[in-house]
Amino acid sequence: LEFDLATNLVGQPLVRQQVMKGLREFLENPNPVKPLVMSFHGSTGTGKTYVSSMLIRYLFQKGLQSPYVHHFSPIVHFPHAELIEQYKESLKRWIQGNLTICGRSAFLFDEMDKMHPGLIDVIIPFLGPSWVVYGTNYRKAIFIFISNAGGEQINNVTLALWRARKDREEISLQDLEPAISKAVFENPQSGFWKSGIINEHLIDFVVPFLPLKHHHVKQCVISELVQQGLEVRPGVVQEVADSIPYFPEEEKLFSSTGCKTVASRISFFF
Repeated sequence: LEFDLATNLVGQPLVRQQVMKGLREFLENPNPVKPLVMSFHGSTGTGKTYVSSMLIRYLFQKGLQSPYVHHFSPIVHFPHAELIEQYKESLKRWIQGNLTICGRSAFLFDEMDKMHPGLIDVIIPFLGPSWVVYGTNYRKAIFIFISNAGGEQINNVTLALWRARKDREEISLQDLEPAISKAVFENPQSGFWKSGIINEHLIDFVVPFLPLKHHHVKQCVISELVQQGLEVRPGVVQEVADSIPYFPEEEKLFSSTGCKTVASRISFFF
């Protein structure tokens, strides 16, 4: 996993460091006191879903298809605000039942910024440092929250640091945490709004994904061409990377969509 992250995840030194630190500490401990809880934040196309699926692929034999990996999307699984009490009950039962079957289960919560506030608090008993909950030993589970919330703030801080001549590799978690906290945990639109998960400090690792620069997008284009078995032509790589919008207006420094639209844009050239 460490090699794969170093080779295939572009422009995210902080992500590699945080994810590997969290996983190594957790998996090397035969008796963790609580499940591993990580929260991924950043703009579209910066690698949040990519990293979570890569992580799952290395931990579970069938990857995302494993019966011990559970993926939730608010739009698919919890679409109606008026049914929130029903959702809470079914989510609690689902997690409880699956942890009874396998204590090493993983639970991915996508698009936390679209989650109904209050819903996620139903899983608090499964995240804390208790020995047993609802008769289930659950301390070896992994919970990953994925959110675009905080992306704009991460972008602004990264831009300010770039203008202050601070290298990307030098950006630390301390540089970004206050901005993420304000945007995500103090935002009434966020699934974490007034959440006990935040108040009780149950998230072990907040993982910020930085905006991607032009040369990172070119790396994504090359990876995608190789993956599709297509010829890597420098002209095509340059054209695809140039066709993506960049911000801010004056410097055109960071990709507005990260690497998200790379695959669809390549199709225009073949």
